[in-house]
Amino acid sequence: MKAVIQNEFGDSGVLQLVDVESPKIDEDEVLIQTAYTSVNYADIKSRKGNKGKGKFPFTLGLDVAGTIVEAGKSTGFDVGDRVIAFPIGGSYSEYVKANKQLTYKIPESLSFEQSAAMPTVSILSYILLHEIGQVRKSDTIVVHSGAGGVGSMLIQLAKLAGVETIIATVGNLSKEDYVKRLGADHVCTYDVFADEVLRHTSGQGAHVIFDSVAGDVTSRSLECLGLYGTLVQFGNSSGSAGHFTTSDVHSSCRNVKGFSLGTTRKHRPEVLAPAAEKVIDLFASGKVTLPIAKIFDLSEAAQAHNLIESREYEGKVLIRV
Repeated sequence: MKAVIQNEFGDSGVLQLVDVESPKIDEDEVLIQTAYTSVNYADIKSRKGNKGKGKFPFTLGLDVAGTIVEAGKSTGFDVGDRVIAFPIGGSYSEYVKANKQLTYKIPESLSFEQSAAMPTVSILSYILLHEIGQVRKSDTIVVHSGAGGVGSMLIQLAKLAGVETIIATVGNLSKEDYVKRLGADHVCTYDVFADEVLRHTSGQGAHVIFDSVAGDVTSRSLECLGLYGTLVQFGNSSGSAGHFTTSDVHSSCRNVKGFSLGTTRKHRPEVLAPAAEKVIDLFASGKVTLPIAKIFDLSEAAQAHNLIESREYEGKVLIRV
């Protein structure tokens, strides 16, 4: 089968399309013929060597949409089932294997394109909003990187849940219309967001802030997080760690919560199924959607990475396999 591998860390030129052996499955695994996979920012970090991968060669890719072609006897799945999954060993590949706990059936009405855009960003967003952030309808929330995959999903889910005020940040105001169409009430750039949040909340600050950027954005988020507010930290796309002191939280009764989908896939995979079922239903019913920025062929994985790194896109970038 064809797969994209890399034998060293570096720029997108290290990605190579080669012939490799198809995966062999155990009794609790399924073999999936890949229809589409998505490109996530975590793929970029892994390619560059920032995510701990080091056993070469390896294949990137966090999620997949496709059809089961072989099912282990204890999985409960059948050949022909249409699924999304978090595969073992990457997804930039014609065939992938996945554990039954990280594989979820999708209805015939849901296209593979939309399904492939969904798994990482929608399951993560649902958990962030409802379980980690515990957002209420009366809240004012801030979604950093509002035009990205997780940001696009967080805004839609918050709007669907009836959240009163949604403030989104973007790197460039050219994305303002896109983010407002998703449901954001106010859009601002990173350099002014703290002042804008305080202005829109009459100086009280936000109830919940979702931060996947870190670095200086984390410090400035604490400048506009209200009393008893929650900072949800789930990434560091800036490449720099965010910093705060104990005095930033104890006297103001604020708290900082962290969440990693990767850690949860590894250590508590069973907790993801309820969120997966919820978001699959939401997508199938058309209540939420993810715009597809561009679709690349498997041989064009490097170009897909270049687009992600440029940040000149809105929504999700997919690879057709």
